[in-house]
Amino acid sequence: MAAFDSLDALLFSLSGAFCSPLAVFVQIQGCLICLVLALGWACAAHVRNREIKRMKDSIRRGNSFAFLSHDINDLEHSKQVNLPRVSVVMPLKGFGEHNLHNWRSQITSLYGGPLEFLFVVESTEDPAYHAASLLISEYKDDVDAKIIVAGLSTTCSQKIHNQLLGVEKMHKDTKYVLFLDDDVRLHPGSIGALTAEMEKKPEIFIQTGYPLDLPSGSLGSYCIYEYHMPCSMGFATGGKTFFLWGGCMMMHADDFRYDRYGVVSGLQDGGYSDDMTLAAIAGAHKRLISSPPVAVFPHPLASDLSFSRYWNYLRKQTFVLESYTTKVNWIMNRALFTSHCYLSWGFVAPYIMTSVHVTAALRAYIKGYSFEETSLTNVGLLMVGCLVLCTATELLSMWNLTRIEVELCNMLSPEAPQLSLASYNWGLVFIAMVVDNFLYTVSAVRSHFSQSINWSGIRYHLKDGKISKIDRSKDLGPKFTDLGGKTLYGRKGSPPKNLFISSLARSLAQWRQPKKFDV
Repeated sequence: MAAFDSLDALLFSLSGAFCSPLAVFVQIQGCLICLVLALGWACAAHVRNREIKRMKDSIRRGNSFAFLSHDINDLEHSKQVNLPRVSVVMPLKGFGEHNLHNWRSQITSLYGGPLEFLFVVESTEDPAYHAASLLISEYKDDVDAKIIVAGLSTTCSQKIHNQLLGVEKMHKDTKYVLFLDDDVRLHPGSIGALTAEMEKKPEIFIQTGYPLDLPSGSLGSYCIYEYHMPCSMGFATGGKTFFLWGGCMMMHADDFRYDRYGVVSGLQDGGYSDDMTLAAIAGAHKRLISSPPVAVFPHPLASDLSFSRYWNYLRKQTFVLESYTTKVNWIMNRALFTSHCYLSWGFVAPYIMTSVHVTAALRAYIKGYSFEETSLTNVGLLMVGCLVLCTATELLSMWNLTRIEVELCNMLSPEAPQLSLASYNWGLVFIAMVVDNFLYTVSAVRSHFSQSINWSGIRYHLKDGKISKIDRSKDLGPKFTDLGGKTLYGRKGSPPKNLFISSLARSLAQWRQPKKFDV
């Protein structure tokens, strides 16, 4: 009993301390963070919803192909034959449960102009090499696609090395190059929409988009969904943005042919992150980055995504802030590092205080203590009520944006299995919000002091913001990628038939009916 009395005394003391002016400021700040996020998501939802209304208006006017173009006249043959050539470069690494379905959505694009697909792998030992080869052979009469073996990178990340080699091998008449990650699930009209925007606004330096995560049910997958959601408001501008996602980037091919603004040299010379490097170049040269409202892509997360794989992913995301190209870029990254860490723990702290207030009040109620005996005040309970209200507002805004993006994705891919909010667990979303924000600062600080990271079995070491050393070993890291759960290693000359067949069966099933990771 004495132990319980000591615990009660500690709880009441902490609750009282959390009613001090500084503690109240921290709790009010947490409420404001929730409301700012809610407002940002509401604005993003407005932009996405405006696009949905435009599509519905176009359909009502008799355009049944509104998912391809708002103006049906743009689909006439006379206009389609004049569309510019686009080369799609896809750097691959490993092969997993969603890859085949994603690749099919990419190569079966309904873009009417000349189009080529370049699958770029590190070596023939990569499981992706054989899977992509089989897919290409299946579509050889309908699609201009080929697979390129890039070899090992020596001065930059393997992904950037693959991208640059893909650019070297693209068609000589290519006007635009589109970089896609292999976990991007395109809509039939995505390439056409990106190209149309580039044609309409030649001053655009990079066109980008953003994924809509489809959690698989694990806490790790919800943490990734929650991690991406605050960034989504920066991509839902309907035009100019300062954000850039490496999973989808369309650029002028001549920028690479002539190394304009140092895009090739900047990436090649110690580049770790493609999007952070290109965003820094765009900022330094005051070039325009744009994100059209239709550039939101379903991103199914691996069904077996564990918490440890989420942690590995978070480590890679925070590590990008350690890479930089110029002094100004370094200052910007330090500012992002500091503000994000402060806001993350500023978001978490009020929930810790609230749990103490609630626990103390419950203990007092259960044991029959009066407020005078416990020194509890109404201020603590008032803070609890405010935080609950602000959190509910935040979750409602997040739900609304997700709902609208799901509807937009369904309209942009009318033949695909329809996505749904039914599988989203909003209790886990709330837990993920607290867990992810707490761990972000831990991960960022660790990245700052380690200056090295393991990315898909390759350890990169940074010096002065650039890759200075690359270690390779199959024993260095995990056998599977973080988000897609892709198998990273295979045997030379031996295609992973079972893996390909199982993925093919899964892909066919997805087209027939939605699965857990598709809804």
